Amino acid sequence: MKFFLSAGEPSGDLHGANLARAFRALNPAAELTGLGGPLMRAAGCELMYPLADLAVMGIGGVLGKLPTFFRVADLAERHIRRTRPDAVVLIDYPGFHFALAKRLKAYGVPTYFFVPPQVWAWKRGRVRAMRKHFTGVLTALPFEDEWYRARHVRTHYVGHPYFDELARQRLDEAFVAEQRAKPGARVALLPGSRNWEVDVNGPMLLSAARRVFASRPDARFLVAAFNEKHATQLRAQLPAGVPVEVHTGRTPEIIELADCCAAVSGSVSLELLYRAKPTAIVYTINRLYKWLMPRVLKVPYITLVNLMAGAELFPEVVSCRDESERVAGHLLHWLNDGAARGALVAQLEALRARAAVPGACARAARFLIGESGALRAAA
Repeated sequence: MKFFLSAGEPSGDLHGANLARAFRALNPAAELTGLGGPLMRAAGCELMYPLADLAVMGIGGVLGKLPTFFRVADLAERHIRRTRPDAVVLIDYPGFHFALAKRLKAYGVPTYFFVPPQVWAWKRGRVRAMRKHFTGVLTALPFEDEWYRARHVRTHYVGHPYFDELARQRLDEAFVAEQRAKPGARVALLPGSRNWEVDVNGPMLLSAARRVFASRPDARFLVAAFNEKHATQLRAQLPAGVPVEVHTGRTPEIIELADCCAAVSGSVSLELLYRAKPTAIVYTINRLYKWLMPRVLKVPYITLVNLMAGAELFPEVVSCRDESERVAGHLLHWLNDGAARGALVAQLEALRARAAVPGACARAARFLIGESGALRAAA
């Protein structure tokens, strides 16, 4: 059997690599080719082009890379037309993959979206292109599956592949033990992985830590920096007299250690759910985005965990102002009220049990191999 996988950013490369391993586990002879990054190559996928290196943001970034995108799409189209894989699996990266799927429709090659873009949140009109150009969508979230089905898109629910990666995590037990030996309540601060996120949210999180410490002098704070540049930047802003430690490469351990957390909105919310940690979600935006958000966002929450729960389990603090007082209020509520904290942990554990189940890549691979076999038999 032959499969073509395509991922255009580091997170997609990670999911593509896990999917490639799942294909190999079920069918060691499967031929895997595609577009992606180093993780997919290491997992046994023969790469035609390192598309994950072309992760871009903003209109300017896209326009500058348009000739390369067209060239890579031509390369993929010719390869797929010549080799006729049993299925093409496109992972997120909507701009490029919608255009590629439209091209591939002419050749009748089964084409699936894995970890589909969040068109249910904005750009809902794209669902028509999904219906027209894709054989099916391998959905990651329960409400997402229901949303697509209601719009007559063929789906197969597999779950979110991020939980596959979380299940593979191994904590540094020495670091965890060292931190647990220190007295005091532990609060995790997660300022995000992008430079601008740290710029706009880091000061507010540190200000919230100062406010919490004023009421709870037994509290101490662990900051999970994405890289050393961010760590240096955050250490330069630490509030005087507040016990804050900034660590790089310790995000899983810091989350595991925390009694409660404050985090910038993003996929980290799934990790916070996986470890059932009460969390205030923060997101600082400018005044224009604050005005636009209710007009373009078609969902009641910005956090995946809240969307999965259908309720605001993680309080959302989205603002164009310093909201450190509100953030500190949520953290102090959990630190001071053990019953409230325990009730939220129980809700998170119940949601985790039904929606955060590892094995999405294995389920996706099993479905695609089965579908391909059925199509071969019918041909």
